[in-house]
Parts: sequence; C-alpha cells; structure tokens
Amino acid sequence: MADILKGLILSVLSEKCYNEYFNEYNFFDLPCFKATLSKGLGIGIILGSILVKVPQILKILGSKSAEGINIYGVYLELFAITANFAYSYVMNFPFSAWGEGTFLAIQTAIIAALVLHYGGAPVKATIFLATYVGLVSALVGGYTPKDVLWMMQAVNIPIILAAKSIQIITNYKNGSTGQLSAITCMLLFGGSIARIFTSVQETGDSIIILTYCVTTIANGALVMQLFWYWNVDKTAKNISKKKKKNT
Repeated sequence: MADILKGLILSVLSEKCYNEYFNEYNFFDLPCFKATLSKGLGIGIILGSILVKVPQILKILGSKSAEGINIYGVYLELFAITANFAYSYVMNFPFSAWGEGTFLAIQTAIIAALVLHYGGAPVKATIFLATYVGLVSALVGGYTPKDVLWMMQAVNIPIILAAKSIQIITNYKNGSTGQLSAITCMLLFGGSIARIFTSVQETGDSIIILTYCVTTIANGALVMQLFWYWNVDKTAKNISKKKKKNT
C-alpha cells in the first residue's frame, strides 16, 4: 500500500522533491514548490481539457446550428492545437506539459465537423474527420521530420492570431457571439494563462512559451467580447422565443 501511495505521489513530485518533503521535511524548498505547482496545474489542465469544449459541442447540437462560428477560424485553431501536441510529443516533453492538446484536438475536430454538417455539407464533415485522423497519424508516427514539426509550431503564433481574429471579426460584424460557449471560452482563457507558467517550468522551450502568451491574449479578447455582447445575445434569444410563441 505504501509503495502504491508513493508511486501516486511520484507522478506529481520528482524524486528530489519527494525526498525534500517526506524525508527531510523541508516544505519551503522554492524550486520544489514551483515544480510541484507546475505539475499539479498541468494535470489539472489536462483533466479539465477532457470536457472543456463539450459545452460548445452541446450548444451546437442543442440548437442544431453553428451560427456565428467561423469554420476557417476553427480550421486554423485545430492546426495550431495539432502542431503543438505533435511537436511536444515528438520532443518527449512531459505529458503534463502538453497532454490537453490531445483532448482539445479531438473536441475541436468534432466542432469543425458539426459546423460543416449543420452548414449543409455532411459528406464533407465525414471526409474531413477521416483526413484529419490520417494527418495526425503521420505527424506523431515518426513519418514527419522534426524540422517540419518545429516549423509548424513556429507558425502557430500567426495562425493562432489569425484564427482568433477571424472569430473576433465575425462576432463584431454579427454584433453577437452567436453559438460561442461562454464556459468554453473562459476555461480556455484560464488554461492558457496557467500554461505559460507550466511551459516555463517543464519545457523551457521559448517557442512554446511565446505561443501560449499569444494564445492568452487572443482568448482574452474573445472573453471580453462575450461580456460585451452578453445583453445583446440575451435580447436576441428572448425575441426568438416570443416569435415562436406567437406562431
């Protein structure tokens, strides 16, 4: 039992920090505190990522509409997520530093397929999913040179800006955030902030750190729009409900 418990603790703590805390009783070791906090945040982000885009998916399914969601923005976001986790996987970074990318990619791919499906192209949605699975297999299966993966990660910065900017501009033109989920946007914003810290601690990779800094700024802009258009969206829903009652 003690060995099992130690194994669980070592999934969060390094051997050095385990020794500092449980053998030396040194609970004020700053490097261990930062490392443990980073690992804990990373695990928390991964657990949260399993469901982070589910509210968005359910919102689309519930309304049977992807109105206000720009498919090109979704494509670019999916590219950025995929490039990030493929690069991190091949570089053997700790899973706690990038693991959420796997779940975010799956959910984002589903959102893209739903946008295509409810946009009147169900066949395209099926082809898209099959093509995406094949591309991911090529990226993480050792068929793609590391230099190419690094370049994909490097271009993530302008791609993330483009993806979020497309959605921000779409919201501005519509005067509404449409079917965007407030819960999803706020969770992504909080997660990207935490990822700046965990990336500094666990990877030290400047391109990864810069990517999350840009992601945080872009996600923050979307969250601001959600609050700005909050009353507009509520008014639109109330008008829609009244029209349905009158018909």
